[in-house]
Amino acid sequence: MPTKEAEHIKRRCRFCATPLKHIFANLGTSPLANSYLRPDQLLQPETFYPLIAYVCASCFLVQLEELNNPTDIFSDYAYFSSFSDSWLEHAKKFSNETIERFALGKKSLVVEIGSNDGYLLKNFKEADIEVLGIEPAANVAMSAEEKGIETLVRFFNDSLAGELVAQGKKADLIIANNVLAHIPKTNDLMSGFRKLLKPDGTISIETPHLLALVEENQFDTIYHEHYSYFSLTTLDQIFKAHQLEIYDLEKLASHGGSLRLFVGHLDRFEGKTSNMVKQVLAEEERKGFKEITFYESYNSKVHQVKRRMLKELIDLKEAGYSIAAYGAPAKGNTLLNYCGIGTDFIDYTVDRNPRKQGYFLPGSRIPVLSPDQIAQTRPDYLMILPWNLRAEIMEQMAVIRSWGGKFIVPIPDFKII
Repeated sequence: MPTKEAEHIKRRCRFCATPLKHIFANLGTSPLANSYLRPDQLLQPETFYPLIAYVCASCFLVQLEELNNPTDIFSDYAYFSSFSDSWLEHAKKFSNETIERFALGKKSLVVEIGSNDGYLLKNFKEADIEVLGIEPAANVAMSAEEKGIETLVRFFNDSLAGELVAQGKKADLIIANNVLAHIPKTNDLMSGFRKLLKPDGTISIETPHLLALVEENQFDTIYHEHYSYFSLTTLDQIFKAHQLEIYDLEKLASHGGSLRLFVGHLDRFEGKTSNMVKQVLAEEERKGFKEITFYESYNSKVHQVKRRMLKELIDLKEAGYSIAAYGAPAKGNTLLNYCGIGTDFIDYTVDRNPRKQGYFLPGSRIPVLSPDQIAQTRPDYLMILPWNLRAEIMEQMAVIRSWGGKFIVPIPDFKII
């Protein structure tokens, strides 16, 4: 039987290869967050995997082990970006600002990594800018192709970047929004970025900020398809190691608190970083992001949130109230499975995405129905699983107020509104 020390040696940081010995958050075991079940699968067993986030004591990258092949997770994907109105508005605003900032035109090439259903690149295409999407999920890529967005059904890496460069393609702008966490081969990804980017080009990246995850108790954003969780402190090290520089950033409210990074070649931007980059790096250092004890203290906070949430739900059910949920996001499946919440607490959930309706959530096996079900059954409480979209959802579901219904927002703290 292997010793604990042997296990640490085997388990190494995906960036710097330091043995991983420290736990950031232990969420027990869980099925893959997007492995929704058909009705005919309900009598079949599900596979549960350890869901433990470790932190590297050298570079402070928070990460999961690569227990699953990305091909198993992303080849047929349930998430379509176009079903969120607020996200479409976010994408449109970003596109307009980016075209102006970088003076993109007919001779420019915009490449998006993880381009999903073309929701973002269509804005650039409408501006007569050449675009190329790279999306490993064939079912999602097909939707992009129907919008006229050229899409490669591939995983992006150094090898693919080399193929594109050999075809004469180098990007003025590479977009990678909410994909860094999904790619386990971090160094291979960075090498591909550097190879594909023109000498004066920019990589624009949006990624959830580890600072927000910690301060807002967003442990439900930890699931198997998110291999890594980033602070700016760690990202700065990673990019510099690949001769790239984070030269500017913006703080965003999306996904509970994200960073939008602007990255270029190190030989062009070294020593030219914005004050905003320096401020966030300084803020993280003040809050302990370079101390391993800071990370190790998070696990107990997660357990406290679970206990409080279960107590509140038990009280509501004991009082005879009915509870439904809104949304079938991956983060919701982490929350439900870690807390042991099933149909004994939540009767059903609803989702606007018709590709999820008629299915059941993995692990909890809560049925996913159409939003029309809310008005038909009139639940006393509606728990918002995609809490980062709570304003949009509360507006869409305002009808529950007509019968005295209330909303439950589970993160960062259980709150009834």
